[in-house]
Amino acid sequence: MSMILSLVALSDATIGRLHAHPALVWRVIAPDDAEALAAAAASRPGWLAQLFGRPAPAALPPLTLGEGEGVMTELDKAWHGIHYLLTGTAWEGEPPLNALVSGGREVGKEDVGYGPARTLTVAETREVAAALTRLDDATLRARFAPAEMMRLEIYPEIWDRDPAEDDTLEYLMEYLSELRGALNTASAQGLGLLVSIT
Repeated sequence: MSMILSLVALSDATIGRLHAHPALVWRVIAPDDAEALAAAAASRPGWLAQLFGRPAPAALPPLTLGEGEGVMTELDKAWHGIHYLLTGTAWEGEPPLNALVSGGREVGKEDVGYGPARTLTVAETREVAAALTRLDDATLRARFAPAEMMRLEIYPEIWDRDPAEDDTLEYLMEYLSELRGALNTASAQGLGLLVSIT
């Protein structure tokens, strides 16, 4: 099964609601998936059930998104390779450039595929965008190290393929451009981001 990283633009107010009610994350990442929404609702006991100690599913509260919110950008399977180009590490790295794999704050314990989603506030999103602006494409291309990426098991472990048959560096650069666009758009609109791996 593929591990796909998605970024969804959200306001700080919506991010606050997600942290108050983590199951609401499903209204953001799978708003049209009735099965996922029903499962999220069923996993939460209602207030009456809590009062009497009986499990009874409570309806998932509604979530209305404002202007610009809900716009999703997918980084496909390039996210881990991009993280490596930004930090030179598999899972570590200094903030704010480690935002794809470990930045932000987890949305409760709600497992959305590969662990909980994480949020980056408006201020954090702007920090990441600014840091990425200071790194040009030539610098990032120079950091591409297929042998080291394979040694570190950078997902999806395709980096040593023959560029004539599968140009994995260009694959990363294409999605790096998508990341820059998502960060710049969110920053310009005064929005943060929800980061999830599904």
